[in-house]
Amino acid sequence: MRIIRAAKVLTGRPGEVIPDGEIVIDGASIVSVGPRGSAGDTPGELLDLPGCTVLPGLIDAHVHLGFDAAVDPITRRGQESDHHLLLRMAENARKLVSAGVTTARDLGGRGFLDLVLRDAIEEGLAVGPHLLAATRPITITGGHCWYMGGEADDEPAIRRVARENLRAGADCLKVMASGGQMTPGAPPSWVPQYTTEQIRVVVEEAADRGKGVAAHAHAHAAIRSCVEAGVATIEHCTFFTPRGHRYDPELADLLAAGDSYVCPTVHGAFWRIREVHGQEMLDAWLAGVAAMREAGVRLIAGTDAGFAIGGIANPTDGYVGGLEVFAMAGYSNAQVIELATVLAADACGVGEVTGTLEVGKRADLIAVAGDPLQRLSDLRDLVLVLVSGRSVGQSGVDTVTASVG
Repeated sequence: MRIIRAAKVLTGRPGEVIPDGEIVIDGASIVSVGPRGSAGDTPGELLDLPGCTVLPGLIDAHVHLGFDAAVDPITRRGQESDHHLLLRMAENARKLVSAGVTTARDLGGRGFLDLVLRDAIEEGLAVGPHLLAATRPITITGGHCWYMGGEADDEPAIRRVARENLRAGADCLKVMASGGQMTPGAPPSWVPQYTTEQIRVVVEEAADRGKGVAAHAHAHAAIRSCVEAGVATIEHCTFFTPRGHRYDPELADLLAAGDSYVCPTVHGAFWRIREVHGQEMLDAWLAGVAAMREAGVRLIAGTDAGFAIGGIANPTDGYVGGLEVFAMAGYSNAQVIELATVLAADACGVGEVTGTLEVGKRADLIAVAGDPLQRLSDLRDLVLVLVSGRSVGQSGVDTVTASVG
């Protein structure tokens, strides 16, 4: 048994704060949460953290551990061996957990290496968060991220790729509902790649195995199709057109009324991109995030870490910077923590096992010096990171390889 006491415990349930609280952990699970002394004379190792706040481990709902700013996935395709790539992915996972992220969805990688890394972390052979792996994104021939191996142009091909991914052990499916900006020669972001019916095929295949679907969607028509098809999460959701971001209030109302969560991939590279590439585009995007919040759209935290945005690194250990951008969009600190924990867990389909500090759930938690309800920046001052009860804190540890090459 391990008993952790702190000045404040945030359980993750809206508004629930336990002053001078304690948590009791047995192996990988939480067995008690309450005020100091509520567990009675439970024997075990005591860790007292005065001046600290304990809260659920953070969740990054959108990462790419196999990407970085220095590696062009197209021109270097086949040049970087799977062995080397897997080692780089493991380092990125270590950097991710060093930021307090205890669960992450890897939404696109090659060669099913994300599954290898996921299993190695669970076995204790590597250090990182629990990973939910989507494996190869489903995309049209020559479409966005075609080089990951998931090309499919019609319903039979879509079912085949979906079933192959699931057979390999995918935790969820990823579909490229629209084009993107990071694949030369692919349709641009404002062009849909699949119809509503084709996206629904992906949803059906995933649902047959109890899985969800994450859909990359920038274009208005693609966003609408994703809502109608019933995907679990819509990634990016930028309302992108050939003339830039064009927020659509009616489409936002449709999003708010539907069952899909939105992961707008808010990241800490925001300020540097704004400085280098100009504020007009970034401010329009941030205004769209704020407008979705006001419309009642359920947003969750995810950084798209691994991609370089406009040539600017988006490192895996920059997670808290993205939360601070949510605060710029009008969220309170308590709301930001909620979308980074309980809401993200529900959206990713793991709300029954993580996302809140409750009896019976996994002991995925962090402790920080200070109070993130007052200062989100306190989330950077980690004193403890537990993944299923295992201490994996990596403070002050560095390697030659940065998290983004």
